[in-house]
Amino acid sequence: MNVAHTYTYNNRCVHNIMISGNSVNPDTIFANNEMSLRDIEIYGFDYDYTLAFYSRHLHTLIFNIARDILITKHRYPEGLRKYEYIPDFAVRGLHYDVQKALLMKIDAFHYIQLGTVYRGLHPVPDEEVIAMYEGCHIPLEIMSDFYGKSSHGLSMKQFMDIFSLPEMTLLSCVNDFFMKHNIDYEPVHLYKDVKEAIRDVHVKGIMYRAVEADIEKYICYGEQSHAVLKKLSALGKKMFLITNSPFDFVNRGMSYIVGEDWRDLFDVVIVQADKPGFFNDRRKPFRRVTDKGALLWDRIHRLDKGQIYKQGNLYEFLRLTGWRGSKVLYFGDHIYSDLADLTLKHGWRTGAIIPELRKEIKIMNTEEYVQMMTWLQALSGLIEQMQTRHRRPQTKNFFNAQFGSLFRTYHNPTYFSRRLSRFADIYMASISCLLNYDLQHTFFPRRTPLQHESPFWPDLCNGFSHFFFLRHAARACLF
Repeated sequence: MNVAHTYTYNNRCVHNIMISGNSVNPDTIFANNEMSLRDIEIYGFDYDYTLAFYSRHLHTLIFNIARDILITKHRYPEGLRKYEYIPDFAVRGLHYDVQKALLMKIDAFHYIQLGTVYRGLHPVPDEEVIAMYEGCHIPLEIMSDFYGKSSHGLSMKQFMDIFSLPEMTLLSCVNDFFMKHNIDYEPVHLYKDVKEAIRDVHVKGIMYRAVEADIEKYICYGEQSHAVLKKLSALGKKMFLITNSPFDFVNRGMSYIVGEDWRDLFDVVIVQADKPGFFNDRRKPFRRVTDKGALLWDRIHRLDKGQIYKQGNLYEFLRLTGWRGSKVLYFGDHIYSDLADLTLKHGWRTGAIIPELRKEIKIMNTEEYVQMMTWLQALSGLIEQMQTRHRRPQTKNFFNAQFGSLFRTYHNPTYFSRRLSRFADIYMASISCLLNYDLQHTFFPRRTPLQHESPFWPDLCNGFSHFFFLRHAARACLF
């Protein structure tokens, strides 16, 4: 694979790749910041959606259990049982207006992407959206703060967790039911009840027991995670695991993925860590867990290999291990809970695992998508308004019919994408992408022009390929 071509795809010369037939390798690791693997001595991992990848059956399970909890515990209408999980309805990173019961995509500049605002399961007309918000901009005071937390009560909730896909779908389905049956309801109560139902699925162990009982149905990609861990271990790298999941659940999954001796690969294993609190709250000490799940009361003076520890905090972790700064690389899937504090406060290097990336890259590699982007680039330089707007919705539909790409609105990066670029040094579809790289490899972010630099940027596109670009755009206009 020619990595240079991979990044050229994201620059202005889209036609070069289209003409030459090159495409983006879905197993590429992309860099937001320069980072050399030769400097990394210690590798840390989250568990869910980092080492363990789940099938779509898990989201269906979460949706069904939470829906039934709403009916049995919160006395919601029995008719909700007719709703089933819709796998391709929502994407990660969306915002939910709790007061207005609207699900939407917002870009990095706090602007709503028109055409992606949903009330229940149906889009809200652009005119109505503009009237409700007096435009498309969402004020800073009702958005979540830098770490994704809301300090202004119930306003805009951002869903950054992969586990939040069933929650967004359930919210939308219940809203849809109430509207169809002309039921007057309080959106704030609905949001709180759905949130509590989803939390019960996790906290009460319902999901954990279901996965443990049928591990092959719910967990996939095990052999790739195993290969990465074996590679790092063979090269003498230190490794640790910090997860919010309980020990029995992690042990069952890791035994399936790696084998019964999985703990031999890790120097430290921490479960029920309560991230992101783990990275900030100094008050919680570590507690040792026996193989049978019993909690011991003795004071922890060191973190021993082969032992299991619960809770604790990062400051105590740093004191006991001495693992500080840029020699540590931690992988996780949650931009806020896994990565934000580590990169901003503690100087660790961070790797974001974005499972959706593989699917989006495969779509970007299709001839139909490249042709559409060629069309849009040609028209953007010629006509600013009507013709460009005419085909914009079609580019959204390539990725997700309701909300489009996880990473981009029409022109701008999404709110999710901007946070990804700030909190992750590198990002990739799965940790298996590491298998394609030597551990001496240095990742470089590709230099792209700022807006005021564009007129002076070296034109990578020679006249010959530029001719083909315009010719292809002209042919696209015929269709």
